[in-house]
Amino acid sequence: MPRKSNTRAASGAGTIRQRPDGRWEARVTVGTDPGTGKPIRRSLYGNTQKEVLTAMRDVLKAVDDGLYIEPTRLTLAQWLDIWQSDYLLSQKYGTVKTYKAQIATHIKPALGAVKLSKLTPHLVQGFYNDLLANGRTVPKRDKHGKIIKKKGVMVTETAPLNAKTVRNVHGVLTKALSQAVKLGYIARNPCDMVDLPRVEKAHIMPLTDEQVKAYLSAADSDNDYGDILKVILFTGLREAEATGLTWDCVDFKKGTVTVCKQLQKRPAEAGGFQFAALKNDKTRILRPAPFVMDMLRAVRSKQAQRRLQAGDLWQDWIDPAKQYAACRLVFTNTLGDHLHPQRLYAHHKKIAAMAGAPDARVHDLRHTFAVLSLQNGDDVKTVQENLGHATAAFTLDVYGHVSERMKEDSAARMQGYFENLKKA
Repeated sequence: MPRKSNTRAASGAGTIRQRPDGRWEARVTVGTDPGTGKPIRRSLYGNTQKEVLTAMRDVLKAVDDGLYIEPTRLTLAQWLDIWQSDYLLSQKYGTVKTYKAQIATHIKPALGAVKLSKLTPHLVQGFYNDLLANGRTVPKRDKHGKIIKKKGVMVTETAPLNAKTVRNVHGVLTKALSQAVKLGYIARNPCDMVDLPRVEKAHIMPLTDEQVKAYLSAADSDNDYGDILKVILFTGLREAEATGLTWDCVDFKKGTVTVCKQLQKRPAEAGGFQFAALKNDKTRILRPAPFVMDMLRAVRSKQAQRRLQAGDLWQDWIDPAKQYAACRLVFTNTLGDHLHPQRLYAHHKKIAAMAGAPDARVHDLRHTFAVLSLQNGDDVKTVQENLGHATAAFTLDVYGHVSERMKEDSAARMQGYFENLKKA
């Protein structure tokens, strides 16, 4: 049977009593209303007197230290909606799209109903562990990629997420909660106190010398996408950088190619295809091998012939935002329109299969360029600048596994040094 309601002072700064329902309540003064000058009081609840007394002392200490933060009633889902709407305006379109996808797919379904003030490191850790173990529910597909249905109902299965994806989710949640800390909604970021899964370094698959030779031969027979794929292979351009390359960025006299933008695919309601800033916002100037510049000259000549043949049907693709209205794309289809990523991928896969590398991605052409550059004596700093990596350390991390040929060359150089020492 609950005790009779009892009220008493607690160090002169609060009161504690047992409620009729048996629970305990503490009333604490946490500040003063700047408008009225009246004290601001808050209630703390618990199942025992000791529990409430401990919570009250913690709050009073935070008040005395100037660290007290008023608990917010916002749920995580409500805060994420505010954060997406008001605090991502300076981010790139692609970044915002990725953040929103992570929030909608992973974070909201699992933690959206939790109040910000109740979000603990343990809850976040459990969320990450569940993503690793169970992932998310996805449609089950047959070997042809078609969604399986039984009696008209879609069949689903769980798809565990890898460590890299979990870390990406963590990055989004951390950024959102860091802003909540800055605004005083929570005292600390629970994401700062979790244990993240270790990411296994991805094993890159550059083409071998034999595959490069076969790839070039197969690409020569592809009149529509062979040129751009060969240029990617020998410049290390990202796919979107290559499809967005314009003739004003190609200087045949100096033998340079300026990489300053990329062609980004957006939904029709967001403007469709348009130019966007580079991944790291840093323009770079390439000095490709002379045979690459010869390739580009051949592309220019082919494009001029296509323009004549198309006549009035030719359309110079123009960015909807008009930033580059006067620039013509280097790589176009037969009517002057921009190339589509899906078709580029399909043509690449066909060529790669003919070259004996059916699993190769378009991005593996970029990896191949990097490895070939290192094998042929380029220093890491040069490779970093050509690829557009933010730091040489990142380049070393990706390509620091050193190919067998480079190891053999290194051993041969050391052998030569040793033999010269003996002769001296």
